[in-house]
Amino acid sequence: MGRTVYYTASTLDGFLADEHDSLSWLLRQDVDPAGPFGYDGFIAGVGAMVMGATTYRWLLDHLDPADGWPYEQPCWVMTRRTFPAPSGDVRFAAGPVVDLLPALRAAAGERDLWVVGGGDLAGQFADVGALDEIEVSFAPVTLGAGRPLLPRPLDLELLDVARNRSLVCARYRVAGPLAASVP
Repeated sequence: MGRTVYYTASTLDGFLADEHDSLSWLLRQDVDPAGPFGYDGFIAGVGAMVMGATTYRWLLDHLDPADGWPYEQPCWVMTRRTFPAPSGDVRFAAGPVVDLLPALRAAAGERDLWVVGGGDLAGQFADVGALDEIEVSFAPVTLGAGRPLLPRPLDLELLDVARNRSLVCARYRVAGPLAASVP
């Protein structure tokens, strides 16, 4: 069985998108898709993916319909809303992520399950002990407000770091809920 990985990018102050769900801060970054922590190497190891409704809506709003769905892997969208389905393997689900885990893991097989976003969805996987790693690339930008990277108190173990042009990249093992501090 592969890992369950939250692979994402963040501003230095911990936001995935601004208050209007814009990723313009990310799309202007200098990054090598084949470099350290690059998308090309990551997606090659992904067997299935899951995303939240806001991420899915962003994709629908920003993809060229003529290009079709950009992923070959089966993708679940966690939502109670009704959305159009693209030409790819997109499935809609609602309810606790723990109920969906067997189907997600079966679809991923020996490859990784990518928790695409957002931060709250990744947090739901962490809440049930089903988030193995977080791979995040930090951009040299601050927003001051927006969609948080991961709105959960977690203990993490740093596994690896690298620089990919303008991004500082890190990979963490999710150790569990944040341990209580000793006074």
